[in-house]
Amino acid sequence: MPKSYSQRKPSEFNLFRRFCVKVTCSFIYGLYYKLVCNLKIEGRENVPKKGFYIVASNHESAVDPFLVVHAVGRPIAFMAKKELFEKQPGRFFLDILGAFAVNREKLEVSTIKTAIGIKDTGWLLGLFPQGTRETHGNMENISRGFAAIAKITKSDILPVAITGAMKEERHPFKGKIKIKIGKPISYRDDTHEMVNVWINTISELSNSGG
Repeated sequence: MPKSYSQRKPSEFNLFRRFCVKVTCSFIYGLYYKLVCNLKIEGRENVPKKGFYIVASNHESAVDPFLVVHAVGRPIAFMAKKELFEKQPGRFFLDILGAFAVNREKLEVSTIKTAIGIKDTGWLLGLFPQGTRETHGNMENISRGFAAIAKITKSDILPVAITGAMKEERHPFKGKIKIKIGKPISYRDDTHEMVNVWINTISELSNSGG
């Protein structure tokens, strides 16, 4: 895997990739799942229109990153496990959408440098603290790295909860995908507190009716 995929330069988050993200996430995935799986989005009023922050969502399926970008309405550079960059065409697809490779076992310097660089690009940083796709409500394997990044970059965390996106639930014209966006979680020195607030917020958003 080329080293460049583990550390992105700010110049890589350009208009071309912004265009690719917009077309892919909103005009393809967003429109498709709105028509086919009755995609509903709640809480868009909680999305800050300006500034840098970290978008942290629960993780149900491979389509989650695209739906989160569509819901938030801003380009998001997602952290993706390095194994996804090992083969084509996945590597090319992730590249043009601005994703970058990370080691799920530990927070590396390259990840921190990329996150800091993104702050000046107009993009947001996106990640899934669960690390891998999980069933509803499973919060047992949360990586605390996202809270550490928030502390280092002095960035708030925008919690996003997805339900109904698991592959077995996405039945054409029968499934129902819902995305709920919570209020931003302010960064603080206590990373454990940030993680706990995120877990509680995601659980509340996922289990609330409406």
